Amino acid sequence: MTSLAKKPVENLTSAEAEKELARLAEEMAEHDRHYYLEDAPVISDAAYDALRQRNSAIEARFPKLMRADSPSLRVGAKPSSRFAKVVHRVPMLSLDNAFEDGEVADFVARVRRFLGLGEDHDLVITAEPKIDGLSATLRYENGVFVEGATRGDGMEGEDITANLRTIRDLPLRLKGKAPATFEVRGEVYMTHKSFFALNERQEKEGQKVFANPRNAAAGSVRQLDSKITAARALHFFAYAWGEASEMPAKTQWDMLQQFKAWGFIVNPLIRRCHSSEEILKFYHDIEERRAGLGYDIDGVVYKVDRLDLQERLGFVSRSPRWAIAHKFPAQQADTVLEAIDIQVGRTGVLTPVARLKPVTVGGVVVSNATLHNEDYIAEKDIRIDDTVVVQRAGDVIPQIVRVIEKKRPHGAQPYKFPHTCPACGSHAVREIDEKTGEAEAARRCTGGLICPAQAVERLRHFVGRNAFDIEGLGETYIVLFHDKGLIKEPADIFALARAPERVARALAEHRAALSAERRAKEGKAETKAAKKKEEEGEGKAVENLVAAIDRRRQIPLDRFINALGIRHVGETTAKTIARNYLAVEPFLAAMESAHAVEELDAIEGIGETVAQAVKDFFDEKHNRDLVRHLLKEVEVQPVKAPRTSGSPVAGKTLVFTGTLTKMTRPEAKARAEALGAKVAGSVSKKTDLVIAGPGAGSKLAEAQKHGVEVIDEDGWLKMIGGA
Repeated sequence: MTSLAKKPVENLTSAEAEKELARLAEEMAEHDRHYYLEDAPVISDAAYDALRQRNSAIEARFPKLMRADSPSLRVGAKPSSRFAKVVHRVPMLSLDNAFEDGEVADFVARVRRFLGLGEDHDLVITAEPKIDGLSATLRYENGVFVEGATRGDGMEGEDITANLRTIRDLPLRLKGKAPATFEVRGEVYMTHKSFFALNERQEKEGQKVFANPRNAAAGSVRQLDSKITAARALHFFAYAWGEASEMPAKTQWDMLQQFKAWGFIVNPLIRRCHSSEEILKFYHDIEERRAGLGYDIDGVVYKVDRLDLQERLGFVSRSPRWAIAHKFPAQQADTVLEAIDIQVGRTGVLTPVARLKPVTVGGVVVSNATLHNEDYIAEKDIRIDDTVVVQRAGDVIPQIVRVIEKKRPHGAQPYKFPHTCPACGSHAVREIDEKTGEAEAARRCTGGLICPAQAVERLRHFVGRNAFDIEGLGETYIVLFHDKGLIKEPADIFALARAPERVARALAEHRAALSAERRAKEGKAETKAAKKKEEEGEGKAVENLVAAIDRRRQIPLDRFINALGIRHVGETTAKTIARNYLAVEPFLAAMESAHAVEELDAIEGIGETVAQAVKDFFDEKHNRDLVRHLLKEVEVQPVKAPRTSGSPVAGKTLVFTGTLTKMTRPEAKARAEALGAKVAGSVSKKTDLVIAGPGAGSKLAEAQKHGVEVIDEDGWLKMIGGA
């Protein structure tokens, strides 16, 4: 941070204020990009609000210096180019913020002054929890849902209609009588329970995990494939409106009751209040209850209830005069960082975890916090025995906000991140991004399956539900057999099933150790009857486990690929690859080709990152040996080819580009694959046909370059009409 950024606003000269406004505009635009487009904010809401407050304060002191790109004049960021754009008929503006109780009283006083209302006049205010999710607008015509969009920059958003249709909270047709045109607005959000379940699935599939429910909701609703959105538990609270051909009520409260009558879910905590004291009581009550709500809120919104008064009050700059958001302070606490542990994940990433002296943050006892990576530790200069400020990011994931340096003990040394794996001693490296030439944030162990941390995790993944699904072979047995040297790689599991006596011996030793530990605690001797009963159960366990392993000696190709634990390859990606190659032999042969990455990248839904990860896996000799050993133990079943009798596109490679108007892209892809075609994501010499809709760009140019046949959507529908 520059010295100018620390200078109090009242001490700035005009020239300094101009420079500071330029800096703030640039910095906040970058933060808007991270927050709205990437769903990955890099600073806390409180820090962002502080930037906005400083910008507003400077503009108030130097009004003539307000920039055309001032953060005060805009909301969010430009919509992603991945989606069609939707121009909001009524702008989706944001709210001014209040942070202190006194600011709320000032808001009510300003409203009274503007309207000329005395203290004896009953001014009704609605108070509602401020949901921390993704704002969306839903357009209904004659009661039917026809279009949905994100806020975007407030004037223009992204068309996410197909994704919003998957949210069960949203009625596709309004109940009862509805205006000819009406836009309902509200917040898409994810509950804490669904958030944890999603992150657990993401981690198992080797996909990125989300920092908080808001990011998870935003990332889910902005998927190009609506099937992904449908698989995630999203919800919607309705609380506002946009364009309307007629208004069904005269107050904010009655509008919400109408929303409920139409079939929307309205937050049941919303209240009507009649004074500043009443709305502040509501605020503090909600603040105390927020940890137990099951979803994230970051404040309370107050709105003048009567719509005619809202119209009189109007707007100023980027926000309405008739509403304000009362933000919660960040939930933080001080504690001591007692140690830093390094955990090694299934993909070999070394993740630092802070072990904290237990402290309560927002009603939850926190004893651990993520430290992300070594750059995070170095940037914040976090040292063991430091007193640190802990915050629950998004009120869910604990993180260290800063170090209280004045409390640092004498002699505390900067933390040295290990360059060797704590589990196996192998070198731990930071891979270089080929595009940027910069080192990745994560440091990874190079040991692979020779690393016990990775081996156990990869074996657990291998036998998991979405892979080989070997019943009864859970974490306890995996760790036991690995520690005893019985299984080091997947093929060993099947070899072990041919030697049940080795399984029995391992289980007997395990049982004996547990029995001895239990007897020591209870102070009791083992009886012959108890020992016999345990031995009988042990024998049955061996029999069941061997049978469960043998039942999985035949495996579909997609499960086989997923089971290998390739970085970036989860259940969905494995199915996509399997549908392209159909059988294990052509798949493995293709991976030995010099053009493997190019071939994989051409598959719709794969992409360069995944393609390179798959090729990197098979470039390692120990991985090729692992697969070779495994194929001696199991039979990989090919993907059942679709019926292609009478299909005009069977065996052909197709590419869809531009906008399709008569069916969605996923529908078109599914139809093509059902007819035996392969759908690729890019055009090459191997492409047989390109279906181009309006807006087709580089792919159409590539098709023309390679002499590939091009037809429009009508031609495509005519081609497959009889198939």
